[in-house]
Amino acid sequence: MTDLEGVAGVVSFADQTRPEHRYGENARKLLTAEVNACVQGLLESGAADILVLDGHGSGGIVFEELHPEARLIHGRPLSPSWVELLEGAEVGLFVGQHAMAGSPRGNLNHTQDPLAVTSYTLNGRLIGEIAQFALLAGSYGVPIVFLSGDEAACEEAEELIEGIATVAVKQGLGRNSAVSRSALTAREMIRAGVVGAIARHRARPIPPLRWPGPYVLEKGFFTTENAEHYRSLSAAERPVEIVDPLTVRIRSDEIRDIVYA
Repeated sequence: MTDLEGVAGVVSFADQTRPEHRYGENARKLLTAEVNACVQGLLESGAADILVLDGHGSGGIVFEELHPEARLIHGRPLSPSWVELLEGAEVGLFVGQHAMAGSPRGNLNHTQDPLAVTSYTLNGRLIGEIAQFALLAGSYGVPIVFLSGDEAACEEAEELIEGIATVAVKQGLGRNSAVSRSALTAREMIRAGVVGAIARHRARPIPPLRWPGPYVLEKGFFTTENAEHYRSLSAAERPVEIVDPLTVRIRSDEIRDIVYA
């Protein structure tokens, strides 16, 4: 699983995180190189099949520069069938991951839409995109064994998943500033970190992340129009409760149905 905001050298929502931004293409190249370092570490560890999910909303991978031994899931909107590819995977890894919305030291911290969402809370616990994917993967029996990103994302992952290996490629100074490792240093840290993560997992396997149900997901928003959108879903197959003008609540017995709702 990849994202863009946790990459060394990527620090600004205004300049780097979308294709039309003045440094948007450069940011995509930085991400692709970090992903390639992860792929190299997996190959050195004996991986036979490596599937990369481009998890950045507007697309983050430069396809022509992707490691030749990797396959890529990309395009928007993603077909829901992509989750079936988790079936049978041995391990999952994050590259370029950021911390959840509201993380005090998280560079480019957000959860899903940085212009709309203030918080996701699942069964009373604040979660971000790390928990979302880890829980989805866990429902397929896939453990998450490695994460690279900023320091706050690494701490978030370590609190969530016991035994996970992390590599911090930058230290957040604020939401739009950080101290980054050099690009070459960050890539080597990721390659070596992946090799170590796989060795550690083989010696002491990390279990898939699973939380008991039933599940209640609350989504907090910046504006009333974001929550108002969900009124049209209130009579659908998954009822949505409007808690207040800025909060909606969704319930389900299945984690797969709710974690990305």
